[in-house]
Amino acid sequence: MKKLLVTGGAGFIGSNFVRMSLSEHSDCFIVNLDKLTYAGNLENLAGFENHPNHKFIKGDICDGLAVEKIIDQYKIDTIINFAAESHVDRSITEPKIFIETNVTGTLTLLEAARDKKLERFIQISTDEVYGQLGPEGKFTEKTPLSPNSPYSASKAAADHLVKAFGHTWGVKYNISRCSNNYGPYQFPEKLIPLMINNALNNKELPIYGDGLYVRDWLYVYDHCTAIWKVLTEAPPGEIYNIGGCSEKTNLEVVGLILDYLKKPKSLIEHVKDRPGHDRRYAIEARKIIKELGWQPSVSFEQGIKKTIDWYLKNEVWLSNVVSGDYQKYYDSMYSNR
Repeated sequence: MKKLLVTGGAGFIGSNFVRMSLSEHSDCFIVNLDKLTYAGNLENLAGFENHPNHKFIKGDICDGLAVEKIIDQYKIDTIINFAAESHVDRSITEPKIFIETNVTGTLTLLEAARDKKLERFIQISTDEVYGQLGPEGKFTEKTPLSPNSPYSASKAAADHLVKAFGHTWGVKYNISRCSNNYGPYQFPEKLIPLMINNALNNKELPIYGDGLYVRDWLYVYDHCTAIWKVLTEAPPGEIYNIGGCSEKTNLEVVGLILDYLKKPKSLIEHVKDRPGHDRRYAIEARKIIKELGWQPSVSFEQGIKKTIDWYLKNEVWLSNVVSGDYQKYYDSMYSNR
């Protein structure tokens, strides 16, 4: 049985990975370490609180002693590091916390992986470390890192640390770099859940600049299955780009959301652009498709409908997250455990 330390497992992608792993793979035990900052939400794990193969621990990845204690107590063999500050806008106004979590936190986990001689360290990274593209071409695993925001710079620094620990101390690692994720349980500061929430409440939908910024969109379940492939089949030392093969402008994404919800395009409001906004990202995922046999299974048109339907069916979750009431859920479910 694989014994995984999943960091950031109460966040968006981490919680989806925990749910997928425990639902589809009986041969894993997960210790879920999350600090429960604003985007970490235990309601994302509802239904798995008492799963026999899941243990939630509230804690900080920068706490090396706590990390080592978990590894020893639960005989962890692999760390999968989802924990990160991930919102570009916040990194522009509060860069320090991005360095503390994304760089220092990753360093702390790597030191534990080295000292405890773990079987594998998997770093969940982002296509934003590559910088931006022109109108043509795609990022490959050999594209030089050229981050343009404090967020992407912190993730690039973490990636370099992972490779350095592999080269210097022989830590067996993999790095995955994904395109923009969307799907259930995403905190409504990101584009798609923010637009869904605003549209449902007939509020203006703020779009940066001309709205023609291009991103490749990846349904979160597909991302999780790709990570499982990396965990179980990838040789150490390999880097994999994970993309949805679905490029859309922000205006196209918002238009699809409004059409599905039967809301008017007049809700769109173009606002002042953010500093250093990268124009286009696009992922070349040929390596993981060829070497590990992974394929995205959900088209954007399918995924956006599934995502909107999920938010429509989970308006209490959305309301609780927006209001911060999920802290009450934590207090009631875990304070006496």
